[in-house]
Order: sequence, then C-alpha cells, then structure tokens
Amino acid sequence: MSCPICTKVADQKYRPFCSRRCADVDLARWLNGSYAVPSSDPEDIERAAEETAQQAPKLH
Repeated sequence: MSCPICTKVADQKYRPFCSRRCADVDLARWLNGSYAVPSSDPEDIERAAEETAQQAPKLH
C-alpha cells in the first residue's frame, strides 16, 4: 500500500500513511475543508450565497 499523500510505501505505525508528517498533512486538509464534498442541494447553494454576501467587504 502506498501513502495517499506522497506515494511512498506506507508504514504500519502510520497506516495508510508513510509518516507522521503525511498523516498531519491529511488532517490539515480535512480541517481546512479541502476534502469537502460539493452539494447540489438548492438550500445549500442559497446558504452559501448568503454567507458569501455577508463576508464580502462592504464599501463605505
């Protein structure tokens, strides 16, 4: 089995990763939303648009 981050051979201690570093890289990707699953639900799209509008800087 190869590491999903760097493709080196996986270490049994960190399986499926080869090292602690690759495990941490994967965790960081989960925490910052890189692995988010896109939604086609209209309510999710509307909610995302509202959140984006609220976060946009307002010009005075």
